[in-house]
Amino acid sequence: MSAEAPNLHILFFPGLFPGHMLPMTQMAKAFAARGVRVTILTTPANSPAIQPAIAGTHIGLRTIPFPSAASGLPEGCENLYSLPPSLHFQFITAIPLLRGPFDEALREIRPDCIVSDSFMPWTFASARELGIPRIAFCGTCFFSTCVFDHMVQQWPLQSLPPGTQSFFLPEIPHRIEMLVSQIPEFHLAGTPSSELFRLMSDVDGESYGMLTNSFYELETEYVEHYRKVIGRRSWHVGPLSLLRESPAATSPSGGRDPCLKWLDRKPPCSVVYICFGSISSFTKAQLQEIALGLEAAGHLFLWVVNLVGTDGSGELLPEGFEERVKDRGLVIRRWAPQIEILSHRSVGGFLTHCGWNSSVEAICAGIPVATWPLFAEQFYNERLLVEVLKIAVSVGLKKCTPNSEERTLVDASTVEVAVRKLMEEGEEAAGRRRRVGELREKAQRAVEEGGSSYEDLGRVIGELVEMKQAMGIEGKTMKAVNGEEKEAERIEENRKYEG
Repeated sequence: MSAEAPNLHILFFPGLFPGHMLPMTQMAKAFAARGVRVTILTTPANSPAIQPAIAGTHIGLRTIPFPSAASGLPEGCENLYSLPPSLHFQFITAIPLLRGPFDEALREIRPDCIVSDSFMPWTFASARELGIPRIAFCGTCFFSTCVFDHMVQQWPLQSLPPGTQSFFLPEIPHRIEMLVSQIPEFHLAGTPSSELFRLMSDVDGESYGMLTNSFYELETEYVEHYRKVIGRRSWHVGPLSLLRESPAATSPSGGRDPCLKWLDRKPPCSVVYICFGSISSFTKAQLQEIALGLEAAGHLFLWVVNLVGTDGSGELLPEGFEERVKDRGLVIRRWAPQIEILSHRSVGGFLTHCGWNSSVEAICAGIPVATWPLFAEQFYNERLLVEVLKIAVSVGLKKCTPNSEERTLVDASTVEVAVRKLMEEGEEAAGRRRRVGELREKAQRAVEEGGSSYEDLGRVIGELVEMKQAMGIEGKTMKAVNGEEKEAERIEENRKYEG
């Protein structure tokens, strides 16, 4: 056990979402590398996704049963990736049913601290009952977290006149205008999800603090805003993707992934990479417009086509499309090694849904992006990338919804314009590349010894060690006091008999 964290034991309980589970597992490994004893808690169906990431470490892995029958969800569907978008909210509302098994595991493990996803606010009460500090893990950036807090504490849309199309985000350091239609449902007062997000915000504020997959130099104003204006303890310990061991980037069948070999044959910075995350869905019509837009743009491309929301049968792309673009385009209908793709010398741009993991991975690779947000906090992340950091161009999406049928169709010409703007050689494009290149260097320095995230990780470990030691001293003091009282009672009792 390292002297940095003598006998400190932390239980990590990742959210059951692909975009939260893997970063939190990487965070657990970062704590373990600094001498912390770490146990990860998850459900049986999610365990196989975590096991390879912690192979060769001393990290413990425990499982608790998922309440499939009680929640009405299909057996074995224990994360969002395994469910269609229509069941996502039902899944989120089922997560509190884990409390019974979680409480039982917590009493058995008895860690010094728990780190749990913000989507599990009930874990705070479980920890408090046992006198254990709880730290929240936030799956997004400080910018969006600050927006979250102000939105659920003030509900600014309630005060807007009927018919208002846009408004300015309240209280934050930058003056940023958004369309009302771009605001997620959970920030609309009175919706089923709004109460959950209000509870998440309140409980995160009561918890010991919050850990975030970001770094100080990326969003300094928002780190300070969260700490000083909102007034909450927090630590930035990212980018977590930079803490991984050098990956092999092998395909499911073994060997180096074919898409990387394809990239090897392309000129530097010539390929635009397109991927919309693991749980996003599109209509067939929208996929066809994207395809035609990529074809018209004329740039080399690598496109990961997600089959979520489809039955996987039938051709989703225009007839003859792949044959026409075979010399300059590669379409993948499976998992792809995104970090390795973004880091490849041939990739020069990224068309993304603005999920936070994808956003920060692009920054770590020094790749400018075109933004195509879909739902959740992705429209907030877009504003950070486009208006605050100025490393992105917007495709122009206007409606926030996980339902692909409710979105306005983005036509091929709009896709074409966005890709050309992203990959062009003009002054604006050069500025985006320069800025994201500078952020890439700052990201790397942040996780190195002496860097801002390295030091913040050390600070939170140090605070928890001090707390554990103080509680130990307090416990010994209470035992001593209790012992003295019992001894006094024994002497008094003896005197009675002596008298």
